[in-house]
Amino acid sequence: MLRPLILATAVSTIMTLPAYAADLISKVSPHSVTITMDRLTAAVEGAGATVFARVDHAAGAEKVDLILRPTELLIFGNPKLGTPAMIDGQTSGLDLPLRVLAFADEKGVVHVTYHDPAHLGQTHGLPADAKYLAMMTGALDKLTSKAIAED
Repeated sequence: MLRPLILATAVSTIMTLPAYAADLISKVSPHSVTITMDRLTAAVEGAGATVFARVDHAAGAEKVDLILRPTELLIFGNPKLGTPAMIDGQTSGLDLPLRVLAFADEKGVVHVTYHDPAHLGQTHGLPADAKYLAMMTGALDKLTSKAIAED
């Protein structure tokens, strides 16, 4: 029963994304934000990539007496993929390392969202057929899928 609700929410969310969010890829997680990010961290480290930072935006908001639904950002990467991108277009360093955001929406549904690496290529003039873009795309899909798996 939960699976159709998650699918309906995901379709509804994707259909209502603003135009500027067209480069975003979003998945729905059956886990809390914290558990989703714990699982993502484990998947990233298990794949041999480096976690550079985990940012708890809700905790930051709380420090200035504001309320933000659970929202966490994981910043991670692998120099074997990111460095060739920066060699081809140094401004890609503005968008690297990779980032994945997990947040709970107003209904409590947890979303895992990241920029499509193809957009990284377009923004920074990287070759559309660059192997590292395909590898980043595959890695982000695989890692986020592990984070949201129901196992």
